[in-house]
Amino acid sequence: MGKKAQMEDKYMGSVKVGAKGQIVIPKEARDLFGIKPGDTLMLLADSKKGIAIERMDVFNEIANAIFAGRAKEMVPEINEEDSAAFAAEIKKLRMRKEDRP
Repeated sequence: MGKKAQMEDKYMGSVKVGAKGQIVIPKEARDLFGIKPGDTLMLLADSKKGIAIERMDVFNEIANAIFAGRAKEMVPEINEEDSAAFAAEIKKLRMRKEDRP
């Protein structure tokens, strides 16, 4: 593990990508965000903005708001078309997860 910096509500550290493309989320970051073994995480990638990793329950909360017509309340800068596409993707992920044994 490389150098790390941590404040009460922030964490910065480096990780290495293994031969299989895997990374380990440092314990301090897992503790900060309440990430536990078995949790499902969502990875978002944008070639210009970078990579973001978030707990699936956060995305479920946003998707529920979109389904309830409260998209602007949760994410003011999102347009209706993007919010509908986002909700559809979340719905697909939920269905895939429910189909697993």
